[in-house]
Amino acid sequence: MRPDGPCPCGTGDPFGRCCLPLHVGERPVQTAEQLMRSRYSAYVVGDTEYVWRTWHPRTRPHDVVGGTVTWSRLEVVDVTGGGAGDESGEVEFRAHHRHGVMHERSRFARRAGRWFYVDGDVTD
Repeated sequence: MRPDGPCPCGTGDPFGRCCLPLHVGERPVQTAEQLMRSRYSAYVVGDTEYVWRTWHPRTRPHDVVGGTVTWSRLEVVDVTGGGAGDESGEVEFRAHHRHGVMHERSRFARRAGRWFYVDGDVTD
């Protein structure tokens, strides 16, 4: 993924100004939605280390394996909480791929000032 190309998360901003600075630790994540978008981008570009680092220590797996799915588009459906002053939030999204759509409502928590993905419910 080129830094000057469109960010996979769908904001319309270039990857190098949107999610890439979050992936490399140049800028902190400000909201639950921003974390969800950056994690989606990390899956798209194969940055499983970022996905693992942003998973809540209580619920994260031992390691994260990149999948064989080629993601094509992210659609944020709903955001509840997860703002700069919140300690938790939820983001509902649809992640599109060649063979269908993954629809999830994810839960996020702030711990020591940092946002983490906790878990989510996948629906059809």
